[in-house]
Amino acid sequence: MQDPSNKFQFEFVILMASLMSIVALSIDALLPALSEIGNSLGTTNANDNQLLITMIFLGLGFGQLVFGPLSDSFGRKPIVYIGFIVFVIASIICVTTKSFEMMIIGRILQGIGLSSPRTLSIAIVRDSYSGDYMAKILSIVVMVFILVPVIAPTLGQFLLNFYNWESIFYVNLIYGVLIMLWFWKRQPETLQKEKRIKFTSHQFIDGVKEFVKYKDAIGFTFVSGFITGSFMVYLSTSQQIFQEQYNLADMFPYIFASLAISIGLATYLNSVFVVKYGMWRISYLATIAYAFISILYVILFWTGENPGIGILISFFALQFFAVGFVFGNLRALAMQPLGHIAGIGAAINGFVSTVMAVPIANYIGSFVTDSVLPLFIGFSVFGVLSLLTFIILKRKKPLSNI
Repeated sequence: MQDPSNKFQFEFVILMASLMSIVALSIDALLPALSEIGNSLGTTNANDNQLLITMIFLGLGFGQLVFGPLSDSFGRKPIVYIGFIVFVIASIICVTTKSFEMMIIGRILQGIGLSSPRTLSIAIVRDSYSGDYMAKILSIVVMVFILVPVIAPTLGQFLLNFYNWESIFYVNLIYGVLIMLWFWKRQPETLQKEKRIKFTSHQFIDGVKEFVKYKDAIGFTFVSGFITGSFMVYLSTSQQIFQEQYNLADMFPYIFASLAISIGLATYLNSVFVVKYGMWRISYLATIAYAFISILYVILFWTGENPGIGILISFFALQFFAVGFVFGNLRALAMQPLGHIAGIGAAINGFVSTVMAVPIANYIGSFVTDSVLPLFIGFSVFGVLSLLTFIILKRKKPLSNI
């Protein structure tokens, strides 16, 4: 494990963020094209287009269960390569199909493939750092990762204007290949052979048994599911909200980018303050803010009539600013006791939180047709559940640890 007093490894952070950003590009660059893809493949219900976003998360969830344990036995790097090969095959399916159902299968397979670099980048960070310094590194990784959603919808819109929706998939592939070459050339293996777990048929079961021994790992995995699920509703419905409810199709990429910057700013501030104040305290306060902001919106706009665009963006910006303090810390809090099973630990954490998030997003998203209110009701419910989880865990912790 690297000593936190060592020189900050800038390239390592950027590379880990780039591995994760292949996922973000595959999701966010497609947002401006959802309607066009739906029309091209014959969908009749606009809400069905949300599946192009939520189903990739389903693949991300299940893929981690395979790649995480394998990486604990065979090392991180080979498993990242295997996942990327699956992503390439899935992308070919997506650009060649004429069937919406087959496109959904392709998106699930994309998620399965991308679950490898996404999960193992976190395992690699855990191999290298621990404690609040790990939270600092993850916050910076997430901050850089957030830069992709800032530009991805604009990139998607540009490709849509000058080429076609298939070109978005091709650009994702080219970007992924470049990142893989960089990873192959510059990143050493972080799981040394003497620390690997012998591959057995019951390895995953043993990993689950070890995982559930740690109440913090379980609790913060559930909070990740609550926050990710409610945030995923925004991702899958944002195009519908801004382009159809507010008739701002041309402005959508810029609005999306400005809100992503709100998260990025919060993750940067988290990286500055987390070592001083601790990831637990910052996450707890941010969760209180997350719940309060969404409840305030529900109280003010209970009738379901959408507010002016400026007010809506202000609420979104505040909501996502709170999210920025939570995202990186939740993973770090869940992973902190799991250094000895970082691959399986990251896999279980990612699987449970994602599999929780997908049905949450699909259910709430089905109500976001002519009002933003259902989205904020979802934020409220899962913000309160997250806060309750923090309170339960806090009662079981010595005050000196909080």
